[in-house]
Amino acid sequence: MDTTGSGSAAEPQGEFAGSGVVVAGGTSGVGLATAIEYVRAGCTDLVLVARNEARGKKAVEAVLQHSPQAGVEFVPADLNRPEEAREAAATAARILGRIDVLVCSTVAPYQPTLLHETPLEQLRDIVEQQALGPLLMNRAVLPYMRASRAGVIVNIASDAAKVPTPGETGIGAAMAAIVTFSQTLAVEAKRDGIRVNVLTPSLIVDTASYDRAMSQEFSRKIFDRITRQAGLGMTEPSDLAEAILFLTSRRSRRVTGQVISVNGGISVA
Repeated sequence: MDTTGSGSAAEPQGEFAGSGVVVAGGTSGVGLATAIEYVRAGCTDLVLVARNEARGKKAVEAVLQHSPQAGVEFVPADLNRPEEAREAAATAARILGRIDVLVCSTVAPYQPTLLHETPLEQLRDIVEQQALGPLLMNRAVLPYMRASRAGVIVNIASDAAKVPTPGETGIGAAMAAIVTFSQTLAVEAKRDGIRVNVLTPSLIVDTASYDRAMSQEFSRKIFDRITRQAGLGMTEPSDLAEAILFLTSRRSRRVTGQVISVNGGISVA
């Protein structure tokens, strides 16, 4: 696929036919929904990256149910480790022959907690476990995209990067880091034909993060109040998946360095 917009129109079998797509965090939630949407859109060359091999196998089976002819493989990796991120990118490039698209939808377990109640020892882990994986994986795929002078990256952060919410001090810092490095990379990489954008949802239903938030009284009260502001409805994984496909398609070929909220109207920041 021509991700820069200088090539021909989409192939008859689907816009993403011939594209090498990597979805980090592709075994559940937004990542899995995105992988499914890619094969529905004609992608036949897809790699899912995550830590758990058992969940990876199930995710591959789930994707293939929607497109049995697609080539879908799972690569196990802890993307918070530089050597594993490097190897995951290299393995994906070998499998696909190139990397045209990277979607980073990795999520670290986190329970909203006021800063004064958060142990000092946990703060480093909160920030690193959420922000470091996408940063390392972005860096790891860059040589492959630069070699072909084309590519698209979409990183998933959250509105915690833009809207101060009690209990999200640590995770807000991590999400702000994802937003800032993504925008900076967009400026650096545009000369190589690479686009980088960020999606920032709020609470996403049908995800483990939603279940964690609603399992604790403090965070449930906050998010119950917030969800009442979602006049367009709560965000679902498929909403993010559709936005990701748009941002990695020719239709958005002039869009880079943008931070887009997908939150049903909870905020307009």
